[in-house]
Amino acid sequence: MKTLIKSLALALTLGFVTSFATFANTNPGGRQTVVASFKSAIYTTVSGKLSIALDKEIGGVVDVQLKNKDGKILYAQHLSKKERQYRRLLNVSELPDGDYQVEITNSVETTTHKMTLSTQQPVMPSRLVVIN
Repeated sequence: MKTLIKSLALALTLGFVTSFATFANTNPGGRQTVVASFKSAIYTTVSGKLSIALDKEIGGVVDVQLKNKDGKILYAQHLSKKERQYRRLLNVSELPDGDYQVEITNSVETTTHKMTLSTQQPVMPSRLVVIN
């Protein structure tokens, strides 16, 4: 009789544990379960501005960040689940010369576009003509 009660208690305990495990949070980190694929293009305009073009699927989020070589975020934009396109002109003329990167991520896949800003120094003529 005691073994029957122990077996029954063990079966009930195992049943409760199994049923609670099915109600457990299957996404504990709070990360998104839907990932939006995206295509991006980055280019400069004639006026020296940085143009960012991004097309993505609906259902997932995408983040766009401009970082300097130390990893400091200079610009950030979060695209929501409902947005499909993102077009932006960034004025980088005020940024100092150096290496920068535009990072686009959907928290699974990351695309990094590297760029270098440099100011061309004026060229002095190699020959000087003096008229007396």
